[in-house]
Amino acid sequence: MIEWTWPWIALLLPLPWLVRKLSPSATSSEPALRAPFYDDWQQLNETHGGKALRQGLLPALALWLLWILLLSAAARPIWIGEAIELPNNGRDLMLAVDISGSMRIEDMKLGQHIIRRIDAVKQLGADFIERRLGDRLGLILFGTNAYVQSPLSFDTTTVKRFLEESQIGFAGQETAIGDAIGLAVKRLKERPADSRVLILLTDGQDTASSVKPLDAAKLAARLKIKIYTIGIGADEMTLPGLFGSSFGSRQVNPSAELDEEGLLETARLTGGEYFRARNT
Repeated sequence: MIEWTWPWIALLLPLPWLVRKLSPSATSSEPALRAPFYDDWQQLNETHGGKALRQGLLPALALWLLWILLLSAAARPIWIGEAIELPNNGRDLMLAVDISGSMRIEDMKLGQHIIRRIDAVKQLGADFIERRLGDRLGLILFGTNAYVQSPLSFDTTTVKRFLEESQIGFAGQETAIGDAIGLAVKRLKERPADSRVLILLTDGQDTASSVKPLDAAKLAARLKIKIYTIGIGADEMTLPGLFGSSFGSRQVNPSAELDEEGLLETARLTGGEYFRARNT
């Protein structure tokens, strides 16, 4: 079935006829030129009148057809097919992704390549989102501040695209884990109980929140919102030595600031789990 977004555009159909009808006829102030062979012209027109009529009618019909097609396109036709019911298990999943400055550290392994933490999160997140048929997904990005990039929706393709387009530092260089949890709770609390889940991915500890992460987690627990926390970052990486050579290189723990204890407790309070992602 075809429906029209702007059906009132059909009212413009007689516009060309009205313009021609209401426009004043063109008159000439020049004296008429008398043709001595006018009678011959008149006879010729009478003889070939049918052909002349056809030659004038076809262009007019073509112009009217073009006008109708333009109006049809402008009215925005939409084909409405049969409704397709998506399988829905009733879950509402909010992803909260850390985009603070430390997420640019290159210590995550993808195959034989070392990639940035944010790129590993995008890879893991994309795989997770693609498997969420029938679930509502939303996306929160946080650094110094937390904000909703995508509200809860069945449109997982858009959520995935927003995650892929996220940029480090866009929300500030620090880490507001508590504010991200609080914002997720605010968005999830209106959804049906026993179906609300927050998945938090971060590589650090809270440094900028106005609400402490554990206080926000306790509020989530009272509202029966489960929180699954994921700590991002390798256990060790090699820092090059002098002039980038192996001479003087040393092993360091790039995840020394990861608050695993806090993430574990946040998950425990809400009935969720804590996971550690050291590579993809």
